[in-house]
Amino acid sequence: MPRRDILHKATTTIRQNRAMVVVEDLQVRNMVRSARGNAEHRCRNVRAKSGLNKSILDHGWAEFRRQLEYRLAWSGGWLVAVPPHNTSHKCPDCAHVAADNRRTQARFKCVACGYTNHADLIGAMNILAREQRVAPREEVAHSGPSMTQDPTEATAHEVTHA
Repeated sequence: MPRRDILHKATTTIRQNRAMVVVEDLQVRNMVRSARGNAEHRCRNVRAKSGLNKSILDHGWAEFRRQLEYRLAWSGGWLVAVPPHNTSHKCPDCAHVAADNRRTQARFKCVACGYTNHADLIGAMNILAREQRVAPREEVAHSGPSMTQDPTEATAHEVTHA
């Protein structure tokens, strides 16, 4: 299946099942900037950075968000973008932030309290918690569309595999 078709199908499915979607406000353009540096400041790992940039662009993060935002608005839903800072390093149990909390791609273990869970689930929990601080429930309830489903009812699988 071409990537465009996959994005279309995924964003349509999400739009049909969710009144609100919360995402990290990733600045994709900044993320894929060149790692070459300049004559004064030579950068290391340019080849690895180039590969990472290609992977980010190939996955179509910016296009996915654009399509999702368009489809949600079209159906009366909304997309909330929250700052991404430390969403994968903050413990949802004790709020301790440390890079060592996430030593692998899949595993999160808080170095302060020992809380353990799947790293993607931790990120999703922190993103949702940040949304609730940005747009309190009372405000969202009065400003959004009337939907029968509570927008916080996303399952961990849906959040991490959307």
